[in-house]
Amino acid sequence: MSSLAFIQNINGPEILLIFLIVLLLFGAKRLPELFKSFGKSIREFKKATSEIEDDVRSAMEEEPTKPAAKPVESSKSTDVDDKKSS
Repeated sequence: MSSLAFIQNINGPEILLIFLIVLLLFGAKRLPELFKSFGKSIREFKKATSEIEDDVRSAMEEEPTKPAAKPVESSKSTDVDDKKSS
């Protein structure tokens, strides 16, 4: 979180300077295309994170299924039966 702390201190002149540098690097013709693809990627990221959140919420709301109880064979009944038949 501390690595993104510098973003809080960006004011108007700094944003204008960043915009001018981007304009010089990519040119005026490619700028709308660049921002359009940037917007699409942000929308896709938000959609993916909301889908993951929904999956986690639905998994937390479901009641866990209990495993079926297995019949327990008692060893005492077989020992008693063995003694009676002897």
